[in-house]
Amino acid sequence: MEKDFDVAIIGGGPAGSTAATYLAQAGLSVAVFESELFPRPHVGESLVPATTPVLTEIGVFDDVEAAGFPRKYGAAWTSAESRDIPHNGFSGLDHDFSLAEIMFVERDQPEVDRDYTFHVDRGKFDLILLKHAEKAGAKVFSGVRVRKVDFDDPEGVVLSCKFGTKTVEFTAGMVVDASGRQTVLGRQLKTKIPDPVFNQYAIHTWFEGLDRPGLAADSGKEDYIYVHFLPIEDTWMWQIPITDTITSVGVVTQKKRVEAAAADREEFFWNTVSSRPDLHKALQNATRVQPFKTEGDYSYAMSQITGDRYVLIGDAARFVDPIFSSGVSVALNSARIACKDIVAAHKEGDYSRERFATFEGKLRRAVRNWYEFISIYYRLNILFTAFVQDPRYRIDVVKMLQGDFYDGEEPAALKVMRETIVAVENDPSHLWHPYLGTLRAPAMEPVF
Repeated sequence: MEKDFDVAIIGGGPAGSTAATYLAQAGLSVAVFESELFPRPHVGESLVPATTPVLTEIGVFDDVEAAGFPRKYGAAWTSAESRDIPHNGFSGLDHDFSLAEIMFVERDQPEVDRDYTFHVDRGKFDLILLKHAEKAGAKVFSGVRVRKVDFDDPEGVVLSCKFGTKTVEFTAGMVVDASGRQTVLGRQLKTKIPDPVFNQYAIHTWFEGLDRPGLAADSGKEDYIYVHFLPIEDTWMWQIPITDTITSVGVVTQKKRVEAAAADREEFFWNTVSSRPDLHKALQNATRVQPFKTEGDYSYAMSQITGDRYVLIGDAARFVDPIFSSGVSVALNSARIACKDIVAAHKEGDYSRERFATFEGKLRRAVRNWYEFISIYYRLNILFTAFVQDPRYRIDVVKMLQGDFYDGEEPAALKVMRETIVAVENDPSHLWHPYLGTLRAPAMEPVF
């Protein structure tokens, strides 16, 4: 087969553009097929420090910095829970469970040379990354949808691409699926597995003039990401600064709750937020500047993320509830790890599945830890703040919130969290038993 490109990439979001940059900088001929025209809006607007090494390595960090996105120095959690919850042997608690916060600078992170990351307008951020890939030498096709990938020829792949009303075929040595939640190859190969527990649903928008200092944990921390627990089972709200005056706000809950409410998205949003009068009042005093949008199909896995002549990266490989802003981190780091294997495979002229074993193993371990962290978080509910505030576990919690999961080691705090949940669940008389969340996920079950 005579090939048009060494590697074809489906999707020009953070995963696809990062992979394209790595491969082009390594001297491979690369094509990116993006179905939309950038800039375009997208959720997942808050980064974690694990993105910094990748942005630095591909040479785009300065461009991101120059865009003027708000800097993110930490994270905070708030709750309306004012009852005096027993400390149960945890230390470092000088107030109730209604507030917890961390700063990224509390822990040194390998390859991270600054104490902040960013909150980003994804329309602008994703465009910066895509333009950087094009500058590196990748060929970018925008407004072009990949309809099918033909794997019949063992020498390469054929992509059938929709250009307006015409279908055009391109050939490549292999394909990288970075199509996000479109999951192009997952749908084609029928390898997509819906998550049996995290069937979450989000309703979100932007507000102008939200009183962030008034909602802040402390002075100077208004630009943290805030996760607000709502007194509704398995439901929370995000608060993310987008500019000095615009804030992204979203409600995440179980999809079945939205369906049962039989309300339109705006009514459901306001009814849900009203469960926290402080948040409701602050949002009512701000001005909504975007229509309400929804996100479904929230969590899923793939039974296979690599194969002969293909790999899946970012959301195309796995998507987990985004409560800890893991999306862009998984996108960038999965691209980074996959591209090392792809470059080596290209040098050998062999794109067989075995060539991508290192990538597959690292991504499996990292995302499994993410999944368990999120699963445990939902089960602990507001009790999670005990681990945030306890000096014995705090640094491990900071590590996880930094997105530092790629060394393959399970953070020790995860083990303690897991054991704590088991102990509390098995003892209905336990002082913490009434405060557990109800969302039960098979945390240790393999998800690929």
